[in-house]
Amino acid sequence: MTARRPWWKTVLGIVFIALMLFPVYWMVNVSFTKTQDLRLDPPHLFPFDATLDGYTEVLRQQLPNLGTSLLIGLGCVVLTVVIAAPAGYAISLLNLRGGRTLNFVLLVAQMIPGVVMAMGFYAIYVRLGLLNSIGGLILADSTIAVPFGVLLFTAFMSGLPRELLQAARVDGAGAWRTFVSVVLPLSRNSALTVALFAFLWAWSDFVFASTLARNSDLKPVTLGIYAYIGNNTTQWNAIMATAVVASIPAAILLIVAQRYVAAGVTAGAVKD
Repeated sequence: MTARRPWWKTVLGIVFIALMLFPVYWMVNVSFTKTQDLRLDPPHLFPFDATLDGYTEVLRQQLPNLGTSLLIGLGCVVLTVVIAAPAGYAISLLNLRGGRTLNFVLLVAQMIPGVVMAMGFYAIYVRLGLLNSIGGLILADSTIAVPFGVLLFTAFMSGLPRELLQAARVDGAGAWRTFVSVVLPLSRNSALTVALFAFLWAWSDFVFASTLARNSDLKPVTLGIYAYIGNNTTQWNAIMATAVVASIPAAILLIVAQRYVAAGVTAGAVKD
């Protein structure tokens, strides 16, 4: 018979979950609250006199920004997977010289603050004419996702059965054909995990966007939210409504892909 969990642990878990989810609730609450009601002290914990003004502003002003963020996110996903998957294959299965050193360099690269990278990109983009461009943002965001992707693909592909690769070589497949026909299909979970994290990083990016695309006609939604904050007025219901709408794609992706993410993140952790 399974032992029952002490009741106080359940209560403690509920309290912690409530504390962690309260900011999400408050974001939704403020998105439905009228501007004059935001000045109440204490503020209402529930929007009794709800309004859709914030969401009206989203539909009127933020749809192009959401489309731009979607384009940047998808571009970052494609570029990250195209670079990270072959790189992980080469490091893990092709006995690439200096593979361990490269893994260490990629790990260190993830520790570099985004602000430092943004300033470096700014100096380079000024000379290359890539400022205020979608392609420039996709390239910048990919530099965050590619090291993670290479490390994850390397960890997973290192655990693939060598017999499959040897069988492909016996059948006459070269290194590239083996990668496309054997390794890549087996790496589906890892590819989905890398794609999801790459999209979320690009979708939520503010540092690169504010540094490299501040004067662009096509701005991501993070800059769209920032534009609401002014010196004399702050449209908090519009800000929170935009944040709610911008959170929906990320939440849906995480819910749909959670089992693939769990399998992809733990890939390579245990080997026979």
